[in-house]
Amino acid sequence: MEIHELEAAIEGILFASGEAVHVKRLAAVLAADEELIFDTAKHLADRLVYEGRGIRLIRLEDQLQLCSAPEYADVIRQALETRKPPKLTQTALEVLSIVAYFQPVTRAYIDDVRGADSSYTVGVLTERGLIEPCGTLDAPGRPTLFRTTNAFLRTFGLTSLEELPELPQKGAEDGEQLRIQESIDALTADRE
Repeated sequence: MEIHELEAAIEGILFASGEAVHVKRLAAVLAADEELIFDTAKHLADRLVYEGRGIRLIRLEDQLQLCSAPEYADVIRQALETRKPPKLTQTALEVLSIVAYFQPVTRAYIDDVRGADSSYTVGVLTERGLIEPCGTLDAPGRPTLFRTTNAFLRTFGLTSLEELPELPQKGAEDGEQLRIQESIDALTADRE
């Protein structure tokens, strides 16, 4: 299959899917190696941006997805009559940061780091699809473990968790709150 055909096939599959598609699946279906799929997808993504198209191709770790161009978000929202999702509260950003940096984590771990009950916020973040249950801890009571989702990566414009800002080295107890706040500030700055 020629590169142009491969590019068109990737675009068609991603458009029809409407969701992120794992590169292994694309490679198997298109009889190409994963590296060629990534390279072709990168070329397609660059072309979509260069041509000023209304869609973008994004990479979410080992998955690819088509989405609307961010500069058309307001027009799309108006056309589809959807409301802009409410901004995340400071508490939600704290919980999300803890999950992102230390995943998989239990709600008790989140509560311990924050020093406050987080059950409501964990529920809200799960409802919004930013975190998800990913099993249980092998401990008494079998507490649920949580991790971030692809929606988290998309929301914060990340390709993978490796792109999260680095946490400062561990210090005193006061440093714990400062590190969490710095991470939250870095995440929200990238998002705006």
